[in-house]
Amino acid sequence: MTDLTGKTALVTGGSRGIGRAIARRLAADGALVAVHYGRNEPAAKETVALIEQDGGRAFPVGALLGVDGDVDALFDRLEAGLREHTGEAALDIVVNNAGGGEVGTMDQVTQEDFDRLFALNVRAPFFVIKRARPLLRDGGRIINISSAVARVAITVEVAYAMSKGAIEVLSRTVANELGVRGVTVNAVAPGMTRTDMSAPGFAAYPEMEPMMASMAALDRVGEPEDIADVVGFLASDAGRWVTGQVVDASGGTWLGPRI
Repeated sequence: MTDLTGKTALVTGGSRGIGRAIARRLAADGALVAVHYGRNEPAAKETVALIEQDGGRAFPVGALLGVDGDVDALFDRLEAGLREHTGEAALDIVVNNAGGGEVGTMDQVTQEDFDRLFALNVRAPFFVIKRARPLLRDGGRIINISSAVARVAITVEVAYAMSKGAIEVLSRTVANELGVRGVTVNAVAPGMTRTDMSAPGFAAYPEMEPMMASMAALDRVGEPEDIADVVGFLASDAGRWVTGQVVDASGGTWLGPRI
């Protein structure tokens, strides 16, 4: 039910962390994966090498998102790579994972911070989907990575949470548009996840990880593979009847006090 043999996939921000785990999962299920990166080409090549070591197929695609001309540059290189590897520029799966966050209260976030954040977290996924639609085969999959913070009022992540709320609205709306083609569109919302970005904080502040773990009903911090497995399900035929949904993949973060 999770066989993706013969499918092609784009994973934005696929060089590290959750994106790398997603790319590896889709490749393990049989898809040819375009591993997108912004600046870290060595990390993307490492992800491709890991996939190939496991017997999968992948290639790197570099393009800095959140700047003018970003999506055109991405798709020019993506289409060239797909033609090289398959003979045609066709997609079956799009995972909008690339993103960033500005930590700060409303008083601390500047207009420049806000505009930069929304250019990367909202504008880029919107136009990635728009550009991907003509390439996406009927029955395809679009999976957007949101965040558990979109459902919880955390004052120091107000702008970031707003951007992820926009991703959830985008997912529902595009699901309604593309459903007639059998294309499903969903969002996946992780909570605190152990990645190379969070690891330094855990190392510097040993009390942070148990505190974060205690916020989850399952009493641990997430691993990238936890998120990748949910994406793998939604990308597969097993997820064919799920669309327009936000799938919480946070281990039950902030469900309420244990009393």
